[in-house]
Amino acid sequence: MPPALQFLDDPGDFLAAAAELLASAPVESTVVAGVTDRMVREAAAGIQPGRNVPSWWLVVRDEAGVVVGAGMSTAPFAPYPPYLLPMPEEAARALARTLHGRGEVLGGVNGALPTVEVVAAETARLTGASYRVAERVRLHELGELVEPVAPPGRARPARAAEVDLLLSWHAAFGRDAAQQAGSDEPHAGPEEDHDSMLRRIAEGSVWVWEDESGQAVHFSGVSRPAYGVARIGPVYTPGDRRGRGYAGATVAAASRVLLDQGARVCLFTDQANPVSNALYERLGFRPVVDMANVLIE
Repeated sequence: MPPALQFLDDPGDFLAAAAELLASAPVESTVVAGVTDRMVREAAAGIQPGRNVPSWWLVVRDEAGVVVGAGMSTAPFAPYPPYLLPMPEEAARALARTLHGRGEVLGGVNGALPTVEVVAAETARLTGASYRVAERVRLHELGELVEPVAPPGRARPARAAEVDLLLSWHAAFGRDAAQQAGSDEPHAGPEEDHDSMLRRIAEGSVWVWEDESGQAVHFSGVSRPAYGVARIGPVYTPGDRRGRGYAGATVAAASRVLLDQGARVCLFTDQANPVSNALYERLGFRPVVDMANVLIE
């Protein structure tokens, strides 16, 4: 009997169904667990999701009913790629066929290898499209934190009065990160608006480096821990402020707070970006698994 696909519309139902799988690999599951947990909290607070297309969650069950794969389609940015955790190849092909059969057009798929390439290849076969790996990303976990030599100033949580500055930096992150990796295509990622950024500031999920004059010169995002794992990102320093150690010092400071709270700390890098990969290696981050963002065209 092939693996069974179960689609869910409610994030809380998904967390209940996939709890054992997510808990068994909390670092590898950080995006799915963290995003879904946030959506549960926002729904409880009456906050509407920032996406105008239907969302779904997926669990894959084997013959015994054990969950052996999972994924979600919640991305609020084009081409609205599902994010998939590892699953049997037969299940990945079945997922592509199921989505095609119900008229859901995939413009891309992100997450675990080889699952995302299997889904993309089967979708391309069904539609006559082509696919390509747009970005190869690497997930790292912090081992022993190596404190860098800090530049003048201090790391601190961002303030509500800085929301407009942080929004402009967040918008610039995708473009500048792609350029550092030698790409002309901006990194696709979640957009923030004034209200969502204020919420993140209020919950302490945005850190800045304040220089000796009291000016914010860098920001790092931090996710709330899910299954004991917190994720750093995005990490951004404006071009005219780079090379002064702000990114490393801020990431180290935020990581130290998370470690002291008992959390494990992880982050993603673009494998093509030598600057960020070298920085995080110096801080003590070690590779866990490679993933990919695939476009279907």
